[in-house]
Amino acid sequence: MSTASSDNRRDQGRETLLRTLADNVPAMIAYYEPKNLRCVFANERYAEAYGWSADSIIGKTVREAIGEEAWRMIAPQVERVLKGEKVEYVRPMTLPNGERRFIEVNLVPHFDEQAQLLGAFVLVTDITRHQLAEQAVRDSEERMRKFFAATNEGIFFHKNGIITDVNEALLAIMGYTREEMIGRYGLEVMAPEWRQTAAENMRAGGEEPYEAEAVHKDGHRIAVELVGKNLRMGEETFRLVLLRDITARKHAEARIQYMAHHDMLTGLPNRAYLTERLTTILALARRHGTLAAIMFIDLDNFKTVNESLGHHVGDVLLKEVAARIKEVLREADMVSRLGGDEFLVILADFAAPEDAAKVADKLLQVISAPIALEGAQLSANASIGISVFPRDGDNADDLIRHADAAMYSAKEHGRGHSRFYSPGLADDGAETLARETSLRQAVQRGEFVLFYQPQLSVGDLRLTGIEALVRWRHPERGLIDPSEFIEFAETHGLIDEIGQYVLREACRQNKAWQAAGFAALPISVNVSAVQFRRGGLVAGVKRVLQETGLEGRYLELELTESLLMDKDVVGEALTGLRALGVKITIDDFGTGYSSLGYLKRYPIDKLKIDRSFIDDLGTDADDRAIATAIINLAKTLKLTALAEGVERQEQLDFLRAHGCDEFQGYLAGNPVAAEEFSAFARA
Repeated sequence: MSTASSDNRRDQGRETLLRTLADNVPAMIAYYEPKNLRCVFANERYAEAYGWSADSIIGKTVREAIGEEAWRMIAPQVERVLKGEKVEYVRPMTLPNGERRFIEVNLVPHFDEQAQLLGAFVLVTDITRHQLAEQAVRDSEERMRKFFAATNEGIFFHKNGIITDVNEALLAIMGYTREEMIGRYGLEVMAPEWRQTAAENMRAGGEEPYEAEAVHKDGHRIAVELVGKNLRMGEETFRLVLLRDITARKHAEARIQYMAHHDMLTGLPNRAYLTERLTTILALARRHGTLAAIMFIDLDNFKTVNESLGHHVGDVLLKEVAARIKEVLREADMVSRLGGDEFLVILADFAAPEDAAKVADKLLQVISAPIALEGAQLSANASIGISVFPRDGDNADDLIRHADAAMYSAKEHGRGHSRFYSPGLADDGAETLARETSLRQAVQRGEFVLFYQPQLSVGDLRLTGIEALVRWRHPERGLIDPSEFIEFAETHGLIDEIGQYVLREACRQNKAWQAAGFAALPISVNVSAVQFRRGGLVAGVKRVLQETGLEGRYLELELTESLLMDKDVVGEALTGLRALGVKITIDDFGTGYSSLGYLKRYPIDKLKIDRSFIDDLGTDADDRAIATAIINLAKTLKLTALAEGVERQEQLDFLRAHGCDEFQGYLAGNPVAAEEFSAFARA
């Protein structure tokens, strides 16, 4: 075999080996000659990346091989390598199938022994995965920076307790600058008694939130909630801590706790708090063999003050009474407001019942002292019931119940004094409970019915209106007059249900009469002051009118004269009722306390002369003068005057002679059931 053929086979073997190596490396490889920048060699990866084969790319210029867009991108780099400079750069690359990649390109000049440029090696590495990973890190860091900036919660990183980074929210919470925080030992900003807790949480790597206190730069304490998380960053472990200022939440919790145990009007403990305290006081008294007492205090004339002078005056009175009671008591004693005008006092650690009696006398004295309210002097008398531990009970419930029974007994025996509990008084409390239960069941069973009394014109005896009067059809006692249960219902929280029934049934019946062809007349309904003060009256009336289909002008609501004084409650309600077309009557006019200015200010339609001024018109000059004055007042204010309780002809003659508009009473017709009234109206 010739030497030439042997060398040729050797060259071919090397070329094959080179090709095999080049085609199996993960990089793209090519070689370009410098004169025309034509491809002399390329591995398959390089050729295919630009849409060629390893054979077809040979002889192509760089520009032809990679395309115009890529050429414009790398032309400056080619100029550099032709000058003999080694070049490295990163650029995006679009594959023939449209896939977007990132490549790192190395251009290496090739020189001969005389340093003449023979060509340039091209080495291309696909770095898409690394590029995307780096971008993900950058995106994550950017999101973290934005989160740091956007959140209102303080965030800081620390390594081994030394703060390495903070966000703006933390600086705002703590009052430090970034420079003052970075490098600071994190526990330094915690309140001293909380540093051990924070250190243990850090050492244990705890990730559950816990509450503590931090110290602001100016020295004031901040209630905070802390949550820590361990984070790996490269080869290092950092701890991220989220710090939330919970001062507002703590204040709210304290407020809620206060509200749960105190009366909002007087600031006194409420019954729940008092019961807790009473249990402790009784335990101490039991251990030391001493006495304790419960005093149940109820103001005797509070309802009158409330109705005459208004709800706001009643509130001021309650606060003044609360303050006076506290002045009498010792530090070991306690006073609570149960609600309304009821107070409960605990006397702790005294020797004899007479000591409790002395305290009760002192309380009656200070409560009854004149109080200046609304420019007037008022006296708030009280009745007090007293029960003594252990004589009258061994637990809080029994003692309170017995003191309550003693208080009711004090009221029944003249008011304005105190009374100790005795066993027989429990029967009175049981009777009150039974009465309340019976009345509540009457509401549930629908035992109330309405009777209707005619209102006639004084001049021609024409039927001008109807008053709806409630009766209790008791299963055993028969019909019960409202005088026996209305006031009790008001004081025991049942008047709303009864009032709603009366209003709805009266409107329903009046609409039924109109539908049956009777003359359209207004129907009058009494409204309790309690209903006015609890709010929602206007909405309730509107709802009933809509449900029954009765026009507002055929409904009259009667309210007491003294209620007009409570302008905060009445003014808005009367305006709302007038907007519904409802008429307003002042009942029992002349018997309450009011100002004539209110008659002009409010939308009043009718004055109802109380029957006490009608009974003795024939014999009492004062009654005649008062009745005449009310009639003239109504005329002056362009109101309708209606006299109630007219039973005799001479009364009617007097009213006719003095220009009274309407009357009602037995002379006009007794209150009767709906069927009987229908017959009366038809006749």
